[in-house]
Amino acid sequence: MISKEEVKKAVEEAARQHQGKLPCAVAQEIAQKLGVPLIWVGEAADELKVKIIQCQLGCF
Repeated sequence: MISKEEVKKAVEEAARQHQGKLPCAVAQEIAQKLGVPLIWVGEAADELKVKIIQCQLGCF
């Protein structure tokens, strides 16, 4: 089982690759790859103060 700390680590790594931000599509890929709910990725981004960008729903 994947821990929330592992999700945070994946979010940090992805944000580094995208100038400190996290594209929504990448957040979805992380959730799918790790097999965790998308909300976990969103919560990790919030905790790390990583802004989600390019949201397909126009929410961010």
